[in-house]
Amino acid sequence: MTKYFKYESYKETSYSHIGVVPAHWDLKRTKFLFERQNRPPRECDETVTAFRDGQVTLRINRRTDGFTQSLKEIGYQGVRCGDLVVHAMDGFAGAIGVSDSDGKCSPVYSICKPIEGVANSKYYGLYLRNLALNGYVESLAKGIRERSTEFRYAELKEVWLPEPPIDEQTQIANFLDHEIAKIDTLIDKQQQLIKLLKEKRQAVISHAVTKGLNPDAPMKDSGVEWLGEVPEHWITPALKYACSLLKDGTHLPPPRVDDGIPLLSVRNIIDGKFDTRDDDSMISKADFEKLNESFKVLEGDVLLAVVGGTLGKTAIVEKMDSFHIQRSVAVFRCRPNLLLNTFLNLIFQSKQFDELLWSNVGFSAQPGIYLGTLAGFWVPVPPLEEQNQIVDKVSINTRGYDELLSVSQRKIDLLQERRTALISAAVTGKIDVRNWKPAPSEQPMEATA
Repeated sequence: MTKYFKYESYKETSYSHIGVVPAHWDLKRTKFLFERQNRPPRECDETVTAFRDGQVTLRINRRTDGFTQSLKEIGYQGVRCGDLVVHAMDGFAGAIGVSDSDGKCSPVYSICKPIEGVANSKYYGLYLRNLALNGYVESLAKGIRERSTEFRYAELKEVWLPEPPIDEQTQIANFLDHEIAKIDTLIDKQQQLIKLLKEKRQAVISHAVTKGLNPDAPMKDSGVEWLGEVPEHWITPALKYACSLLKDGTHLPPPRVDDGIPLLSVRNIIDGKFDTRDDDSMISKADFEKLNESFKVLEGDVLLAVVGGTLGKTAIVEKMDSFHIQRSVAVFRCRPNLLLNTFLNLIFQSKQFDELLWSNVGFSAQPGIYLGTLAGFWVPVPPLEEQNQIVDKVSINTRGYDELLSVSQRKIDLLQERRTALISAAVTGKIDVRNWKPAPSEQPMEATA
């Protein structure tokens, strides 16, 4: 690991969010480092979005689901490449950065141009994002919204920030550009490996739940397009017949309360598990009991994500305290004499079922599938004993993939921790990178005659 050194001397500041800085750094408020911009958008401008991971780019660069802008563009403002962009509602969660594109954005953003010779937007974008992720924006809260704490220009312009010399700001930004790119490359390699492992794992599941374990079993045409041939002794009922309960969560969620019973959603399905989170929405006991008049979610029920970009995520409910579900999740209760919940859970994880889901998706604000459509899907159902055998065999055959997936995810977590720590150390002056240069092997080759 590269060893970094500290500056020769430091000084205390009177601002707790800044703390100690190198002795030669100054302090300034944001309004003396940046000029707020309010440009009219141009006809050719595409929409720019600040994402919570710190990237500020054209929305089309991050959308893969065919969604297009449909909101009225009232009060939109022009953005230029190099502008510092701060999302008023999501800034607390990291939606702060420097735009990599020209475009336009809604009035919920503060668009700031660095004062030439005074501020480097990349340095301050990283510094402000680090500040936000450490809780500073929340401490400034003037008003609370359901999803976030406001961080509008009125607050932003008065924030005191360190001011290294401009050439040092640029050096820090260049150092982080280079080092973050190396870390991101390693993260990307692990993510590609995870994708490959998941595909291989899914292939094991897909073959087992559609073809069974016996390669010599007589086959028949299932009459179901997404299934094709299945073993001759299997049946293919519709989900509405294979399940005694098939419901999605409330479409009209009750008012939230500070202390109550969790109203869970698709975000509570994580890595095949369903569980509560610290920031779950809460509803009153009276509203919870009213929702229970329609149905209760029980231990052993199978859950499926039916709204959002993670459509198709699935989990089996384990023993939990009281909760109810939102529209983004559907619950399936298998008929015990016909279908095992563990087998249905595998069906939902198969590639063929995933493709079936997405081929029947409707789009509004986000992708979703109707309950009636789900209820009509035919599914493969072997005899109960064979279902058990398939579940056991799949568990054995996917164990190695699960272990490798865990290892890769741990590596990603460590790399992301390293990334965050390096950014924090550099922008706050904990390490001195003034003399940093890329290693000779990392520098671009000069053209030769």
